[in-house]
Amino acid sequence: QVQLGESGGGLVQAGGSLRLSCAASGSTFNIDRMGWYRQPSGKQRELVATITSGGSTNYADSVKGRFTISRDSTKNTVFLQMNSLKPEDTAVYYCNAYYTGFNSWGKGTLVTVSS
Repeated sequence: QVQLGESGGGLVQAGGSLRLSCAASGSTFNIDRMGWYRQPSGKQRELVATITSGGSTNYADSVKGRFTISRDSTKNTVFLQMNSLKPEDTAVYYCNAYYTGFNSWGKGTLVTVSS
């Protein structure tokens, strides 16, 4: 199994930046893809960005050009650099790891963007 722990959320003004981190532990050698999802209050969880073990990335249209996903394979950590934040980016952000047909989720970290 894979366990995930997120950090880096908080309150920021519109136009500001935050960097989220997610550390994976356990059977990390099986991870095919890691990513970030978010869930605004009262709405469904949605994809933000993913990165494969080969380094390929994918982004939601709403964050392209503003957010960057990256990873440090040696530390089994994935990052989400969020720039030019907007109030509509306010959500709980969840780290995800996909491995051998299973999904693991972190507990989430709250990002609040004030206008």
